[in-house]
Amino acid sequence: MSTLKEKMTERLSRLFADSSNSSSSSSSSPLDQPHQARLHSKVGKSFSSYFSYIVPSIGFDGSRSDKHQNELKPVKSLHGGYKKINFECQDEPLDEYVACSPAFQEKEAKNNKEKDDINGDQACGGTRGSTSSSEAYEEATDQQSPQKPPQNLMDDSVFINAELYEFLHSSIPNIVKGCQWVLLYSTLKHGISLRTLIRKSADLPGPCLLIVGDMQGAVFGGLLQCPLQPTAKRKFQGTNQTFVFTTIYGEPRLFRPTGANRYYYLCLDDLLALGAGGNFALCLDGDLLNGTSGPSETFGNMCLAHGPEFELKNVELWGFTHASQYLA
Repeated sequence: MSTLKEKMTERLSRLFADSSNSSSSSSSSPLDQPHQARLHSKVGKSFSSYFSYIVPSIGFDGSRSDKHQNELKPVKSLHGGYKKINFECQDEPLDEYVACSPAFQEKEAKNNKEKDDINGDQACGGTRGSTSSSEAYEEATDQQSPQKPPQNLMDDSVFINAELYEFLHSSIPNIVKGCQWVLLYSTLKHGISLRTLIRKSADLPGPCLLIVGDMQGAVFGGLLQCPLQPTAKRKFQGTNQTFVFTTIYGEPRLFRPTGANRYYYLCLDDLLALGAGGNFALCLDGDLLNGTSGPSETFGNMCLAHGPEFELKNVELWGFTHASQYLA
């Protein structure tokens, strides 16, 4: 580029030199030649400067030097004096031109279509993923949710699930198998009072199940006879159908009378206990907040709770009847 610039500068200098020589050859004398030489030098230099504004310089690395763009440079005229010439170089608005071209529009439409397809696939994938996540959540919820109570239970229970129901149903006397289970008393519904439990036990005569639990998750209890009748002295009641049970050993476990004694259960105004001989198998105090358990000779059982002394989580008393014979 620099060579082209020099050549064009040289040609323009020669052109003006020739024109000046031809005009001065007829009118000027040899004495004026030095003056003409000076004029030729000035003209060549002026056109060289003028050409440098038209053709921007190119660096050795091929980059364009724009230091003369958008500048107002004083240029000395041929007739003396200075004048300002604005050589403002502006690039073509290629963006607007390309954007308006059919090829560009076609390309943009294709790109937009591809983006829409990608977004659609992602949306479908997200929907499928959310559906899978929803299904997984529902499955996990179903696994963690408690099992529905058996149909024979007319009320909800804190302790009885399907496994415990089947176990107890197979253990109760045959006379009440197949009957409806009615919740006669619960501390959650009726408050914490042994007297209330004794009074509610009179709603249904016959065998009844006492089910309690400790704060550590053990569920245990035993079979009694309704209605419960408190005695003034320590007088044991019940038959050899009485039993105690617990879930502390990983699965429900039943202890029936061993025949060592007839201490089946004891009911007082401020105490309810099952089994005796050494320890009560299960003993509840009058406010139904605390209890004790230990090995007894009556049932040959081990401790039914997580410890010999425990805090009660809840107390339930269940009776048995046909649905048509019981009005809540």
